[in-house]
Amino acid sequence: MAGFLSDLVQYRKLLLMIMVLGIGGTHLSGFQMSVINYTSPYIKKFINATWMERYGSVLHQETLTLLWSFIVSIYCVGGMIGCLCSGYLTAKYGKKKCLLVNDVVLLVATLHTGFSRRAKSFEMILIGRFLEGIGAGINMNAHVQYAGEISPKKLRGFVNVTSSVFLALGKAVARILGLRDLLGTEDMWNVLLSFSGLLALIQLLFLPFFPESPPYLLLQKGDKAGCLKAMKQLWGEGNYHTEFDDMMKEKAVTKGTKIMNVLEVLKEPSVYPQLSTMLLLLLSLQFCGLSAITFYTSEIFQTANLQESIIPYVSLGVAISELVSIIFCDQFLWMRYCSVVLIFLFIIAYGIGPAGAIASVMNEIFTLSTRSSAFVIGGIVIWLGLTFTGMIFPFAVMLLGPFCFLIFIGVLIISAVLIYLFLPETKGKSTSEITEEFKTRQFKKKRHQTVEKNATEEKTFCTKL
Repeated sequence: MAGFLSDLVQYRKLLLMIMVLGIGGTHLSGFQMSVINYTSPYIKKFINATWMERYGSVLHQETLTLLWSFIVSIYCVGGMIGCLCSGYLTAKYGKKKCLLVNDVVLLVATLHTGFSRRAKSFEMILIGRFLEGIGAGINMNAHVQYAGEISPKKLRGFVNVTSSVFLALGKAVARILGLRDLLGTEDMWNVLLSFSGLLALIQLLFLPFFPESPPYLLLQKGDKAGCLKAMKQLWGEGNYHTEFDDMMKEKAVTKGTKIMNVLEVLKEPSVYPQLSTMLLLLLSLQFCGLSAITFYTSEIFQTANLQESIIPYVSLGVAISELVSIIFCDQFLWMRYCSVVLIFLFIIAYGIGPAGAIASVMNEIFTLSTRSSAFVIGGIVIWLGLTFTGMIFPFAVMLLGPFCFLIFIGVLIISAVLIYLFLPETKGKSTSEITEEFKTRQFKKKRHQTVEKNATEEKTFCTKL
């Protein structure tokens, strides 16, 4: 306990920076993903009313569902574009400057969603969600990398997990504010949508007081003095020779190697094992069904025949389950509530497993020269998965009803087997050590293939004799 309190005092500035990064980073993205659930009935009604006022006719249900799925998935399209830009921007300008400019973009986005009701334009919601998606694509990549780079070795696992904690916290905050007792009403839904602008403003005001990440200053800018100053500012007084030596080793290994762009990373064979591992983790994350629950919680519980009045509170339970990964329940009086319990348990398993681990693994398996572009590739996979789910899942619910989640089972089984077989342990290891382990595994595989080939040739030779 004394050691924990000592670390808390020593790393207080680091913890403050983690808070500032999280509020305007994955917390904001989690809020934007989940808040759309609570505004869905009011936005649909708003679209219908606007259409009636403009054209004098009511929208068909299929057209309304299509427009609604566009509003949900346009966020993901923007996320893909933002993700594509993030690698170049973070490498050229640094993560701190990118996040600050990104906050301005998010403020513009929330002005569009906030004033859409007054302007009687559902197109402004589309524009706002698109800009929010661009912002999310940039800040999710920048936040995760930034958090990983500012942490000392002994706190790296804890700091890396904070990005997932803030993502879950953002979802929980969205569901709390979305309750009918607060902002989840027909008169306040546009205010609820634009609440994320306040989070961006907080980061815009406070992030300038913190430094750029030490690895970026040393490895990318060659600023040794700036790196040491940033380490001292974030980590307090102490001996940080281990962290500094690790960075110097990485600098020596990557000497003369520039930050690689996406195409260069895709063409580099030595990074293929890490890329394959990352893609496997992200695909299992995206197609496990969690994205569908995040975007369409209300629709799922409506399909389970829950009362309309209690759906927001059940949805809040989903968010809390993801955040704290714990549930307590005594008994269930109606069978229809079994689906709610299963979804809670599903979220708990997600929170205990992939939600916290994947961000940490992605930070640890790539060197600085490939990390930004690898995160871009991973981000594209994430946003493609979200876009696919956002567009297709409403129609899957219409066709399959309660059985709509069966389509995710195969993905989970295959992913579990492959992760067990191919993912090395990263705990307590530096990036250089993890990279060497991937190289060793690759060498052993090639050596095994060479031995088999030689044995075949020898057998053939003996047969000929």
